[in-house]
Parts: sequence; structure tokens; C-alpha cells
Amino acid sequence: MGGCHSYPSAKEADGKTLQPSDISSDKLGINNNNQEARPYLQQQYVCQRITHADMYALIALPPGVDKAEWLASNTVAFFKHINLFSSALSEFCTPSTCPTACGPGNAVYVWTDDHGRKLKCSAPLYFDYAMSYIQDLLTDEDVFPTKAGAKFPTGFVFMVQKVFLLLFRTMAHIYWSHYTQAQQVGLHPHLNTLFMHLTLFCRHHELLDPEDTEPLQDLITALGRHG
Repeated sequence: MGGCHSYPSAKEADGKTLQPSDISSDKLGINNNNQEARPYLQQQYVCQRITHADMYALIALPPGVDKAEWLASNTVAFFKHINLFSSALSEFCTPSTCPTACGPGNAVYVWTDDHGRKLKCSAPLYFDYAMSYIQDLLTDEDVFPTKAGAKFPTGFVFMVQKVFLLLFRTMAHIYWSHYTQAQQVGLHPHLNTLFMHLTLFCRHHELLDPEDTEPLQDLITALGRHG
């Protein structure tokens, strides 16, 4: 797969392998920290990022590049960055601090197993399932082929959409439940940059529906004003 833009990051975290599962979400009126103030929207933080590169130039399909190839290479890159970011804050995300995988607006993300059963699980377990599911897809040659001349499968875009939905939910949980910790260790400019890049890429390539991004629409709008 071809390369795509990358910004500074530390060593990639290892991933575990679990059985792939479908995903669903419910709004159950639960959250982990009840941050009604939403500190990530404050002026002094929302304007901070690590680069002011033209994001639109980074997300557009380059001339002569196959779209599936472009989606695949970017999916791999976003997974590596977000998995790394999640791992950097993992000590703050425990079953006791985060008994549910939640985001803004009382959104609670519920994992659905291969038999259609919804699993009540803590945030670290949910995102462990999510990252393992994504890694299984990315290492499956039948889904993300790496050999020259190999074709992408029918339904490839649908699978990419599922991956980006899980990546978006991971970032939504970080902003909602761990923004203070990200700020304390100086990672909030990186978080803003990564999130802005992700949401612009998804919008440009129609990978997420408005209802998927609604929990952080206020942040998307605020970052757009400072873009």
C-alpha cells in the first residue's frame, strides 16, 4: 500500500488479537466524568495544534492514485496514530475510572459480539475489542492486500467505514473522559491535530454519517473556525 502523511509520534503500541465483532451504540444517559463545561472547547485549548499544514492537501486523493489504495494507506496510518495515543493515556482509563465506554452527549458505546449479543463492558475492554478488531482487519490480506496486483474486496469501503467509526469513538472517549490528562501531559495539541485530520478525511471521503460525529460536532465546528 502507498504511503500517506504522518506527523510526529512515538513508538507504535502492540495490539492484541480478538475475534472480530460487529459494533453498535446506545444512548443510555451515562458518562464517566460529567464534564458539562467541555474544557476542550475553551479558546486557549481549541486553537492549539502541532502543525498548521494545509489539511485539505493531505486528505485529497492524489492524481493517479487508486482510491481504495488511498483509503487503505490512510486507514493504516490513522489506526497507528490513534492506537498509540490511546495507549499513551491507558493508565488513566481503567474499569474503575471508566466503567462505560462513553462520549459527549450521554453516548455510550456497546460492543456486539459475533452472536449479536450486546456486551456491557468498561471503556478499556471496549477499546481493546475495537483496536484488536481493526488490527485483525488490517493484517488480513483478503481485506487489506499488500501484494502488487491484488484486488480489494467487494464491500471494502463499508469495512473502512466501520474502522473509522471505531477510531472516532476512541477519540470521542478521550476528549470526554481523558482530556484533562491529555492536557496535563501536553498532548492536547497533538490530539487536536489528529482529530481535525481524521474528521476532515472522513468528511471528504464520506466515511462517517452526521449522526456518528454528532457527539463532537461542537468541537469539529470550533476547530474549523480556527483552521
